[in-house]
Amino acid sequence: MKGIVFTEFMEMVEASFGLETVDTIIENSALPSEGIYTSVGTYDFNEMVSLITSLSEETKLPMGDLIYTFGLYLFNSLGKAHPEVIQSYNSPLALLYSIEDHIHVHVRKLYPDAELPTFKILEKTDTSISMIYSSSRGLYRLAHGLMEKAFEHFNGSATITYELLNEAGTEVKFDVVQNG
Repeated sequence: MKGIVFTEFMEMVEASFGLETVDTIIENSALPSEGIYTSVGTYDFNEMVSLITSLSEETKLPMGDLIYTFGLYLFNSLGKAHPEVIQSYNSPLALLYSIEDHIHVHVRKLYPDAELPTFKILEKTDTSISMIYSSSRGLYRLAHGLMEKAFEHFNGSATITYELLNEAGTEVKFDVVQNG
């Protein structure tokens, strides 16, 4: 997993729960990297699992809720780091529709070894989109948070529902309907 995800996660934890919590989850996670990340590095996904698990134990918040919250946080961070990507769109649905054909192409140029989820569009209208999220990592709640924040970025809102197509959450159907 790319280091930018780790560095942003640590910044979110510090901003939301304090530096002491960052230190605690690093200590409790027994990380090969010792919790030292650079945004351009690549790290084992299991380190993120350990950090989220430790954060959940420390805060008594469900892991899924923490992952969703991180998705909300990550949208702004990625938008600041790569504003040209978001500026290419005039609506959140256009942005979501272009994840595979534009956004992930851009990400792969920057991070050729990035392991990205896939989003297969099932149906798109002027006010809705249905798609299948697929990833061996099962971070669909992160994707959910990113989608929610995309609508907020464009001063809109949506009803986003999802259905797990398998128990592990590695395939999830998202239905997004723009409100108003």
